Amino acid sequence: MSAAIQSNLVYARVTRALWFILALMVVSVAINYIDRGSLSTAAPLLADDMKLRPAQLGWLLSAFFWTYALFQISSGWLVDRYDVKWVMAIGFFAWSLATAATGFAHSFGALLVLRLLLGVGESVAYPCYSKIISAHFPETQRGLANGSIDAGTKLGPALGIFAGGTLMARYGWRPVFIVLGLGSLFWLPAWCKWAPRGRDAWRAGDSDGHGFAEILRQRPFWATFIGHFCGNYYWYFLLTWLPYYLVRERGFSMNKMSGVSAVAYCATGLATIAAGRLADRAIAAGATPTRVRRTCATLGLAFATIVIGVAFVPSSAGAMAILIVSCMSYGVFASSHFAIPQTIAGPATAGKWTGLQNCLANMAGIAAPAITGLVVAKTGHFFWAFAVSAAVVLIGAAAYAFLLGPVEPLLWPLRKQTEGLGS
Repeated sequence: MSAAIQSNLVYARVTRALWFILALMVVSVAINYIDRGSLSTAAPLLADDMKLRPAQLGWLLSAFFWTYALFQISSGWLVDRYDVKWVMAIGFFAWSLATAATGFAHSFGALLVLRLLLGVGESVAYPCYSKIISAHFPETQRGLANGSIDAGTKLGPALGIFAGGTLMARYGWRPVFIVLGLGSLFWLPAWCKWAPRGRDAWRAGDSDGHGFAEILRQRPFWATFIGHFCGNYYWYFLLTWLPYYLVRERGFSMNKMSGVSAVAYCATGLATIAAGRLADRAIAAGATPTRVRRTCATLGLAFATIVIGVAFVPSSAGAMAILIVSCMSYGVFASSHFAIPQTIAGPATAGKWTGLQNCLANMAGIAAPAITGLVVAKTGHFFWAFAVSAAVVLIGAAAYAFLLGPVEPLLWPLRKQTEGLGS
């Protein structure tokens, strides 16, 4: 067999292995979002069962993000320094147990603690994903890789809200949490067997990359953080409050709410994959990552502002059509918002950059549910909650358009100094 053929076979084997690992990551992020969104699906039933006020429900829905955002920094540091396989496995195990335990909670305080623990466990996911994609997927495949993972964040809730809503309507919310948390653990053996073993497996180099202080001094970081925060506000507003809105304000049954929400999430996921694939093809054909990735992020958020129409269109069919188009626009943005920092930061710093960006951006997960709960409690309806969400995503579009700059690897000051010394 010729050397060229052997090389092609090795490349094929490596490629298949990488896509299988990507499939495992997509499954894990789908479980991640099913678990974090399960409380939103249960909200109409849980609020009645535990006699929770809208403001209390808002705090519960946002509590996950307190620890999820805070622990992104430590998770990013761990991923750049230690074995990505075990960082991910330990986090996954922790969040699955927290989900199962939620089914046994009987007080507001217990639910609050479990939501905080869920956030700690899930904080490892995106730094792990970014580390792997930045190290091994070329620019012409990162759109599809990131789009596939982001699709998991939409298809997961779609499955969770459709199946979960149906099962909760029949059996109650507690058994669903228990089965969901314990059933998720079947993912772990596959990850432990096939996941990358150590940093060397991903050729990230011997360096732990650049520090958090140095990342904060980079202008592109602030653009990616602001844009990501604004996109997150929109998505977490829908993820946490859409079921409640459809049931309480639109008068949907639990089954109808589950179906409509699932369609919206699936449409978002399909748009993300399609946009990521088209972006990769455009870059492979000669377009610059700056033009392609920034256009996806900017226009995706700009067109998502039509979500405000959901609140004042009388027809339920018309409102749901607007919701789906808005979600698909968000999906175009989501195909690029992690690909951008993966390119800019480089493999050695991708974990810390993603962790820090995700930490700050996920403050939106705290703000969106809590602000929405306060607005609804004050006004008695959802119009201003939708208006705030539309205004926030418009700010995000402006950040990508005017603040980001080129999407290309940074020439880090410390690295330039080292190279000047001839090392």
